Amino acid sequence: MSQPAASSVVQYLSFFIAGEEYAVGILQVREIIEHDSVTRVPGAPAWIRGVTNLRGSVLPVIDLAMKFGLPPSTINRRSCIVVVEVAFQGEKLVMGMLADAVGQVLDLGSGDVEPPPAFGTPVHADYLAGMGKAGRKFILLLDIDRLLNHQELRAASAVTPERAAS
Repeated sequence: MSQPAASSVVQYLSFFIAGEEYAVGILQVREIIEHDSVTRVPGAPAWIRGVTNLRGSVLPVIDLAMKFGLPPSTINRRSCIVVVEVAFQGEKLVMGMLADAVGQVLDLGSGDVEPPPAFGTPVHADYLAGMGKAGRKFILLLDIDRLLNHQELRAASAVTPERAAS
């Protein structure tokens, strides 16, 4: 009896936003940090919650709930920031995504991922890599590289210490 190739299984990190469970490929996740103070940046788009200090570096923090057109995330004791790497102009942009809570690490094979639905989710279908089957439920798999368009990534990357201090 043959075993499925290890490369056919992809790991995802799940997290919650506004009561829904989402997941991103774990290879794009750098770390998860506790929500701490986030400094608003004047002139930044509303979905950029602000910046936080990540070991001396400025980390832009994105509020995905607002990006998806939902009310802003409410900070609670389980709120955290999922630090991810996004491809931008041939480089990796590091940013944080505000999450209500972290879920679990999922191992999904190609048979566990269905195409994204064209309707019924708060997330635009272009942002989805698919629907992951985890037991009896589906989890929305985000395509983090397509979540923000070129202008939005430029806005997130433009958040600098000088702008944060102004």
